[in-house]
Amino acid sequence: MSTSADSEQYTGLILLSGVDKPGITASLFEVLSAFAITILDIEQVVIKDRLILTALIALNPAHEEAITTDLESCATTLEVDIATLFSYEAKSATSTKAGLVHVVILSTKMNPKAISELSTGMRESGANIERITRLASTPVTAIEFVLSGANQEELSQILSPIAASNGVDIAVQPGGLQRHARKLVQLDVDSTLIQQEVIELLAAKAGVGSEVISITEQAMRGEIDFEQSLRARVALLKGLPVSAISEVQEQILLTPGAKTLVSTLHTLGHTVAVVSGGFIDVIAPLLKELDIKFFKANTLGIENGLLTGEVIGPIIDRAAKAAALKEFAAAQSISMDQTIAIGDGANDLDMIAAAGLGIAFNAKPAVKAAADSSLSQPYLDSVLYLLGISVEEIESKKN
Repeated sequence: MSTSADSEQYTGLILLSGVDKPGITASLFEVLSAFAITILDIEQVVIKDRLILTALIALNPAHEEAITTDLESCATTLEVDIATLFSYEAKSATSTKAGLVHVVILSTKMNPKAISELSTGMRESGANIERITRLASTPVTAIEFVLSGANQEELSQILSPIAASNGVDIAVQPGGLQRHARKLVQLDVDSTLIQQEVIELLAAKAGVGSEVISITEQAMRGEIDFEQSLRARVALLKGLPVSAISEVQEQILLTPGAKTLVSTLHTLGHTVAVVSGGFIDVIAPLLKELDIKFFKANTLGIENGLLTGEVIGPIIDRAAKAAALKEFAAAQSISMDQTIAIGDGANDLDMIAAAGLGIAFNAKPAVKAAADSSLSQPYLDSVLYLLGISVEEIESKKN
């Protein structure tokens, strides 16, 4: 038969705040070490040189007065504020919570209204906020909420429209060890990994820029499919000297944060892949520079130093991109729920749907609607924040 002693414990919540300086944490726990207590929980954060430290302890009720007196003396010595709250509570109240959900929000200008409305949405979903952490502050502010008592799918349905109405990007993901598992991150190239559209750069060299753009617009209106549009656009490049490829390679600009994203993922042991409806002839040097070993892209026909106006081999369309994601994941023994697909256009929809986490990057509305998360900031390394990686961790990997 269980007794109250079996189910309850006497606890003390200690809240310390003040100007941060070396030795505060050590001094606090040196005071506590004189008593027979158990540390149940502890959190510490420093914001703009202000330290906030909380500790939950289990203690003998007879020691409460002595602990309080010693903590008051400690507060005076350290020139900080210390508040305490003692009470009986169920032992289950401090047990580890399972089924946590992580919510990451990003914005270049985070406003209180967004935090208020998202927090209200979390509460209305039945979730409780267990922890809030700042992952980055510039040029993007990224904040991670860890929630208990939440259903991931329902929470995402509630929070996504709130985030959109406040101009905030959001990702809702499950917690647990799988959050730290090895991942395959697959990126589109044009307007994702790089800032331009390669075929438009080639078209400009061939003097057919407006014609290529017109065909692209037809495809966007659904009048022709991707393969038809690609073959029609490439046909306009017939006779272009192959030297134009190297000229275009020199024009390519990586999206801000692309190098940081790829190098950080590699350092952490993840696999990075690239799939493109563009051309391997153009992006090959870039893939070598970024040390990306998994890739698929179309191949331009070349004869006698001139483009033939044809595409060689199977077309890398939306179905091929999704197939590549599955192929690369299998090759690396990575489960599909640990895959991430990042793209901006209709040609990326299938891989975004197939991935464990589909991210629309500065994408068209239809792609945003289909993706699990979207990024409207021009910084590709913001993807790292969605994975719970802080800017401090990113910077440490560079050193």
